[in-house]
Amino acid sequence: MGTIAKDTPLAEITLRKYEKPSSFSGRELVRKLCLTLGLLQPGDSRDVVVDVLHVMLKNKGPLSSKDVEEMVVENRKEHGVPLLGIAPSNIRRQLLRCRELFLIEKVKAQYRITENGTFSEIFTNVLERYYLHSIIERTREYMESIDREFLH
Repeated sequence: MGTIAKDTPLAEITLRKYEKPSSFSGRELVRKLCLTLGLLQPGDSRDVVVDVLHVMLKNKGPLSSKDVEEMVVENRKEHGVPLLGIAPSNIRRQLLRCRELFLIEKVKAQYRITENGTFSEIFTNVLERYYLHSIIERTREYMESIDREFLH
């Protein structure tokens, strides 16, 4: 019996287009960004990732995971959101998801916005030029292989 190939992606990103962000601010603006980047699924009530990213953006300096946990609880209380998904393990998982999209980085057990930059810079320099470009190029290779095998 042969081995079964694992269908584990080397890189993955979900992008969605929503209305222009001009009518949103604060937590709701961060929520729309999370939906846009696939960090949050439409209709999903498990939205602690929104608070994780929101507190990282509001507190520009480095934060420990414990700091983030405490600030997430306060943020959810402040916005009248149920205190669900606030277990330390889940907060760390959401920090990791944000790190996987290069939005935040971990330096000496502290989290911060990547290179203390802006999200516009991160999107242009990392997500668009490198990450998204590599996914598009690999997709192009698959399309060309399909063309060669089935359409020529």
